[in-house]
Amino acid sequence: MTDFTLLTLNIHQGFSALNRRFILAELREAVRAVAADVVCLQEVLGAHEPHAQRHTDWPPVPHYEFIADTLWPQFAYGRNAVYPEGHHGNAVLSKFPIARHLNHDVSVPAAEQRGMLWCVLDVPGQSLQIHAICVHLGLRESHRRLQLEALCRLVSEHVPSDAPLLVAGDFNDWRRRADALLARCGLDEVFVAATGRLARTFPARMPLLPLDRIYARNIASARPRVLSGRPWSHLSDHAPLLVDVRT
Repeated sequence: MTDFTLLTLNIHQGFSALNRRFILAELREAVRAVAADVVCLQEVLGAHEPHAQRHTDWPPVPHYEFIADTLWPQFAYGRNAVYPEGHHGNAVLSKFPIARHLNHDVSVPAAEQRGMLWCVLDVPGQSLQIHAICVHLGLRESHRRLQLEALCRLVSEHVPSDAPLLVAGDFNDWRRRADALLARCGLDEVFVAATGRLARTFPARMPLLPLDRIYARNIASARPRVLSGRPWSHLSDHAPLLVDVRT
């Protein structure tokens, strides 16, 4: 048996809600205080030259590397959105070795670029590798449906049927359609399994919508919780999710 924790959070490119303050250093301290073994981050800036020149506390390394620091020796980044000033995407930070990783582009033409970062983790004492997929889906339901179908194809084609699997991130699924679609590829949402309902995570100061999710297959989950209140309520427009898992 191996017990570990997983955290997922949309970090809003290191800025507070409404982009009023650059708060990446504060956010790093909050994430480090949780000390989850695996962290899935969305909207992570890999580079942004104008912001770097404007903010004196801008780190000299990509934001995912700045957050990982010495606590998560392994990290992977999937660049989704690329623009003249820089790029951002998803990141996975891990205390376990990342054996391999691949970013899957699930962007829909003429819409904001989106991706799914698939990582394979070598966990000590485990004969099977653990698969973790960090996702950030689109704002339109028709786009999300296509992206969820792509997620199921990714699982079917690349994840062995008996392998432990975690899928976490910002699903933007305010209409709550993802569960039925992902059940087809054997994924169950951990809050629904534990409490019968999805966790509300957006907006962080007064969560009303269940935009963020953690799904699992072939892995036991316990104590899923929303990290609400301070400091989280002013560090992003999304509240983080945390869960204990056992393989």
